[in-house]
Amino acid sequence: MSVVCLESLTFGLGHLVRAAGALGERLVLLTRDPAYYAYELDRLDAGALDVVETDTFDVERVTRALRGVPDLRGLISSTDTWTLVGAELTARLGLPGLDPAVLRLARDKAAVRTLLHRAGLTRGRAVEPPGDGAGLRELLLKETGLPAILKDTAGTGSQNVWLVRDEAELDAALDQSAGRPLKGRLFAEPYFSGPVYSAETLTWAGTTRLLGVSSRLMSPEPRFREEITAFPVAFPEPRRAALEEWLGRVLAVLGYTDRFAHVEFVLTTAGPEVVEVNPRIGGALVGEGLCRSLGVNVYEAMVEAALGRRPRLMDTDPPGGPAVAFVLGYPAAPGVFAGVAGTERLADMPGSPAWYPVKSAGDRIEHLDDSRGYAGIVYAEAETAELATHHAVAAANAVRVLTDPFPDSAPGPGPDSFPAPDPGPDPGPVPRQASGG
Repeated sequence: MSVVCLESLTFGLGHLVRAAGALGERLVLLTRDPAYYAYELDRLDAGALDVVETDTFDVERVTRALRGVPDLRGLISSTDTWTLVGAELTARLGLPGLDPAVLRLARDKAAVRTLLHRAGLTRGRAVEPPGDGAGLRELLLKETGLPAILKDTAGTGSQNVWLVRDEAELDAALDQSAGRPLKGRLFAEPYFSGPVYSAETLTWAGTTRLLGVSSRLMSPEPRFREEITAFPVAFPEPRRAALEEWLGRVLAVLGYTDRFAHVEFVLTTAGPEVVEVNPRIGGALVGEGLCRSLGVNVYEAMVEAALGRRPRLMDTDPPGGPAVAFVLGYPAAPGVFAGVAGTERLADMPGSPAWYPVKSAGDRIEHLDDSRGYAGIVYAEAETAELATHHAVAAANAVRVLTDPFPDSAPGPGPDSFPAPDPGPDPGPVPRQASGG
């Protein structure tokens, strides 16, 4: 009996292999290049899973590969980049899965905001001119006002997001966006001020369970570079229960009846406001943090959902574990990644800090304004998310990501030569690197 994983987030594959095994299933990874998962694969026993190389963007080729998997029972697609490919494949092969229309909706940030606005679940609607997009400037100023956000309807990894606080910034953002290849369409929405969080939820048969909330500490305005995450945020019980109820309504309006979701939101003076809804488990080390802080392998719920079963995690109280935090390691300057200094100091620091590599020596780091630029992650633990954050930041301060200048004549791949990483930062496969998502 087999469950197929269509690509994967950079971290979590080992947990997924163990989860499948615990449920009596064999995990099969379909990927364009196993090197994307070197960190995870190097830590698994030989033969722990089957790895099939194929062009995972070619739906016909992947369909043939899936038909060759013995006793195929489920398909997992946990990255933004392959969400819609996975939806088409589950429908085509009659495997358990959400309605592809729901996933297409979730991947369209403008459509999500418009639907939530109609349902009274956000104060701001999406602003998107008809036709070729001309007139966005005038419509934004009329409908939304400033400050506002310009972003890609299908963007990932905090890429192609602009905060515009005045008309000069608006004009500059429109000029920049005109020269960028977008995954979707450019649209505008209100800018909601306040701390940013991510809700990690599990939904089944229309009922949503809030597993916890991750903090999302960002770089100063106007950039939206994600830098520090901690889990679980210690909300007082009444506020936690209210968030769970609100998240259930948000997902229900979208028709999101089953599986994990990673919902980014801003906590404003008027209550929570959705940033985006990601139909997957959180990226970077969010999945790792869920496993450790809850004391269970949450990826078993992912496999159970792929098999069409009610995840046991919906009905059990996890034993619990340490709170966790992690810091994304960015270099001081763009260049060719040359390694990391200071990791030997982590052994003498509190919180059992560890370095999780994302890039390999020789990789080009060209963008430091979003999650394409981090080379690895410093992870730490403690009794509370606040203390874990202190441990992780102290450890990260001891680590330096090193880059060498770009060779003068190096042609090198440009930033858009490969699929955009998944956000949040949500690492999706990019050659020898990752960003989510």
